[in-house]
Order: sequence, then structure tokens, then C-alpha cells
Amino acid sequence: MILKISIVLIVGIICGKLANLVKLPNVSGYLIAGLLLGPSLINYISSKDTQSFEIVNELALSFIAFSIGSEFVIHEMVKYGKRIFVITLMEVVGAVLVVFIVMYILFQQSFALSIIIASMSAATAPAATLMVIKQYRANGPLTRTILPVVALDDIFGIMIFGLAIPIAAMSIRGVEPSFINIVINPLIEILGSLVLGFGLGVITVLITRKIKTNDDLQITSLIAIGIGVGVSTLLGLSPLLTNIMIGFVIVNYLPRSEKVFTVVNQFVPVFYILFFVLAGAMLDINILKTIGLIGIAYIFARGIGKIIGSLLGCKIMKVEKSVSKYLGFCLLPQGGVSIGLSVIVRQQIPELAVTITTIIMCGILVYEIVGPILTKIALHKAGEVNGMDVNQIILKGSES
Repeated sequence: MILKISIVLIVGIICGKLANLVKLPNVSGYLIAGLLLGPSLINYISSKDTQSFEIVNELALSFIAFSIGSEFVIHEMVKYGKRIFVITLMEVVGAVLVVFIVMYILFQQSFALSIIIASMSAATAPAATLMVIKQYRANGPLTRTILPVVALDDIFGIMIFGLAIPIAAMSIRGVEPSFINIVINPLIEILGSLVLGFGLGVITVLITRKIKTNDDLQITSLIAIGIGVGVSTLLGLSPLLTNIMIGFVIVNYLPRSEKVFTVVNQFVPVFYILFFVLAGAMLDINILKTIGLIGIAYIFARGIGKIIGSLLGCKIMKVEKSVSKYLGFCLLPQGGVSIGLSVIVRQQIPELAVTITTIIMCGILVYEIVGPILTKIALHKAGEVNGMDVNQIILKGSES
């Protein structure tokens, strides 16, 4: 296993560098490395191996969630919170509506299958987007809008899915959907995760205020993230939302909180590479042969819904032109949350599980490869590549 981890890192780094040479984001190279090593091609990383590496995926997603939490600065949320909420709501509704119409009316799929697929189209995978933003040191109105929207649409996605599952069950089996299944269970997962994250964040802030060395700061932060993952999993909550809340509390209530995020970011690059290479290894090119037109339709419907929905939300809130023009193209990656929802479908509506999982995995295969490329193009067109460096120059100039 250690040898396989080393090979994964070697191939991932090489493919990342090669992707850079042809002006692609590193993450695209990592995913291609996974396709190369996985069952689709040479099968060096088997499906059994990817299950063994599940802890790597859990940790990487938690580090990503922790970083996203740092984007929710209260004074900026007061200023931009309404627009983030409206834009996210519109892009989620856009994706759900367009996918449902295409599946139910155009392809005449069952109501149950259509509503479940539509609800699963809402969530966006934050990992690839965050990696592209970090690689190109992007900053600006578009960048500052992307990450809060990506985090919030996962919450909306979980809520819509929680509504869709009992309605689909009623459609198939004539079972009456209960208020508990439709409203209470999704709310428990969301609110429970946020409360747990808030408590862990407060404890972390109290401890780190007394810490002086970077090593102790790093260890304390990693412990908080790890406990967030473990306790969330034990309680059936969302590790993603828990760690977003931990990051939120730290960035807002810890003086010089940037030191925490800096020392954590120094630790995690190896996990990011492993995460994306293993994500690529989980993708199966053969899915494209079996899914046919319905899978292609889902890919286009979700993309069109998100782009039109985000554009409409931006127009309503009258945001900057660069945001309204390019935001939708940064919201296409689909991954971890959708895979998790597929597991729930297998447990609760097994008769639809094979079809739904195949369609969703087809979407993930395409979006995880194409999404980072479109994000990079959007950031470049918006003029936000290397925006962090420009900000530092301006700050130094103002100080002098």
C-alpha cells in the first residue's frame, strides 16, 4: 500500500506538470493520472484499492471544507450575504428544473427517477474549483463569489435531495411521505453539523490563542479537523459542513487567523494530489459506452441549468459583469457529495440505484475533467489570475 501511494504521487506530480505545460490546471493532470492508473486503463489502482484509500478522501475533503470556511468572513457576509444567497438559490433551482424537464418530459423517464436525478444535480464539488483558484492565485469579485456559492449550494442540495427521496418513494410504492423524512431529517443533518462545527471551532479558538509555535498551531488545527470528521461520521452528520463551520469560527474569532490556515495549507498538498488521482481512478470510461443519450443529456442539462440560473441570479442582484458572465462556468464540477447521495439512493430506492448511479458517475467523469479547465478559463477571462499577487503589491505600496 505504501508503494502504491508513492507511485500514485509520482504519476500525479508528473501528469500535473505535463498538464501545466499545455496550459491546463494541475488538477486536470491529477485526474488524468488517476484514469491512467485505474481500472479504465492499466488497473494498477483497483476498485478495492480505492476503498482502502477512503480515509485519504475523507481527510482531503475535510481540509478543503476547512479552507472554504475561511471565506465566510462576517463583515463580508453582511455586505454580500444576500447576493450569495440569491445567486446560489437561482443556480440550484436552474439545475434542478432543467434536469427534471429534460429527464421527465424530453426522455419520458419515470417521475421518481427524474426527481432524484434532478435533486442530485444541485451540489457542486468544491475540491477542483478550490485547487484551480489556489494554483493560479486568483482573487477578485468572481473568486470571492465562487467559494461561498459552492459551499451554500451543497446545503441546498442536501435539503432538496432530502425532499426528493420520500416523494420518489411515494411515487414508486404508494408510501406516504412523512414530515420527518421530508423536513426534519435533512434539517437535523444540516443544523447538527453546523452546531458541532461551531462548538469545535470555539474550542479550537480558545486553545490556539495561547499557542505560540507554528508546529503546535498546525497540530491543534489538524486535531480539530480530524475530530470534526470522526464525530460527524459517528453521528450521521456531514463532515463537509462541520469543517466549513470550524473554518468559519476560526477566521472570524481568532486574531491573526491567517496563520492557522497557512500552517494547515503547508501540510495538505500531498492529500490533494492523492485525492484527485484516486478520484480519477474511480472514474470508469466504460460508463460512457453504456449510458447513451440520457447521460449526455444529463451533462448538458445540468450545465445549462447552472449557467442560466447563476446568470439570472447575478442579474437580479446586479453584480459585477465579470461575475455574471463567468460564474456559471465555475460551478460545474461534481463529485463527493453526489457520490454520497448515490449511496443513499442504493439504500432507500434500490430499484433505481443502477440507472441513477450510472448517470451520475457519467456526469462526474466529464465534469471533473472539463470543470477545472472551464474554471481556469473563466478566471483568466475575468482578469483574476494572480489577483493575490496584485493585492499584495497594492498593500505594500499603501503601507510605504
